[in-house]
Amino acid sequence: MADSPDRSAEHSLGRPLLAVFSATFFVRFAFGITVAVLASYISGTSGGLPKETVGVVGVVAALSPVGEFSTVLLAGAAADRYGRFPVLFSGIGAAAVIFVLISLTHDPASLALANLGYGVASGAILASSLAIVADFSGASERGLEMGRFDAMNLSGWIAGFAFGLALKGLLPLASLPLVFQLGAAILAGGLGFAALLVRGQPTPRRSSSYSFQGVLRQAFRRSVLLVTLPWVAIYMLIGAALFFLGSAASGLGIPLTELAAVIAVAGLILVVTQPFFGRLSDRFGRMRLMIAGAAGFVLVLVFASLIAAFGPKLPLLAGLGVSVLAALMYGPAALASLADLAHEMSRATTMAIYSLSISVGMLVGLLAVSLLYAQFGTPGLYVFFGTLAAAISALTAARYLELRRSGPLPATIPAR
Repeated sequence: MADSPDRSAEHSLGRPLLAVFSATFFVRFAFGITVAVLASYISGTSGGLPKETVGVVGVVAALSPVGEFSTVLLAGAAADRYGRFPVLFSGIGAAAVIFVLISLTHDPASLALANLGYGVASGAILASSLAIVADFSGASERGLEMGRFDAMNLSGWIAGFAFGLALKGLLPLASLPLVFQLGAAILAGGLGFAALLVRGQPTPRRSSSYSFQGVLRQAFRRSVLLVTLPWVAIYMLIGAALFFLGSAASGLGIPLTELAAVIAVAGLILVVTQPFFGRLSDRFGRMRLMIAGAAGFVLVLVFASLIAAFGPKLPLLAGLGVSVLAALMYGPAALASLADLAHEMSRATTMAIYSLSISVGMLVGLLAVSLLYAQFGTPGLYVFFGTLAAAISALTAARYLELRRSGPLPATIPAR
């Protein structure tokens, strides 16, 4: 009986984490299914994008990361000042309303404005979620918990994207508004489930000596930037792939249902590997896993270049798959490292820099790959992939050298 209180406390702390993980999956699943059909919804075509609509689709899609990176630091600051869960739940509720509004119009200007608003909501959701995971996980298990978060985050995106592709292949164009309404319903369900889990649960105390300038100074330290900036390059690649993969597959004659099945399997792999890699970072160190993951991303870019040059040959696809598996080591280790560096007073704002990095990466990636491919064709892709590989390698090396000079950082840094 003596250990009952400990088990009860552990269960109590686990419910906020479960709320965040479930809300994260619902949010990303809803986002994924709408991203998969957005290009067709705007252009009114189910196959490859007509050249005259590529620019419109790119601009509308790009406004979501614009909304996110332009406001996410304010969302993080609000979560540090007023509490994590109010910001999280407000973001999810706003996203659900925006999806309903999107389903009511095909006007590109209205869709662009709605997508901008969704980016604002997305930044609030991500910054507050990551801060909650950091709040409720100890240093010795932070990699595991960040791995679980990343599994829900990425698998939600991928599963939703796969489901959206399947719907795109099965539904007539006139029925695509139903996809956005489904996304709104999923968001509302995720919000209700998460709110039920945290009802009556303890939450971190607000800082009584909050200083926005002090928070920014702590958040934008060199060590934090070296951990977060590689995400700009990583999400340049992910953003380009997500928004144009479905249209490219249709243009090559690949059935969307088959592509959806492959992507869904990838989502299942993420659920298994991300917590595992997070646990490895707890045991063997964040930097080792980050180096291995960065090497995996560089190989992904190498194989992507070879596939662009020689086509989707089986050996190249196999090499790409192995490289992707190695790249997955980066996420949990980098997120745990960022949480280790974050001071309690500025934790949500520090984690918001991760959101800032990925939204900038999504935006720049969309614009860069579109412009380079339109101007130079396949050689433009080589420039895009090569630049990303160089950036990831250089930033990871800089972080490693910083650690070598200063010695290993402590597992956690107390608030000051």
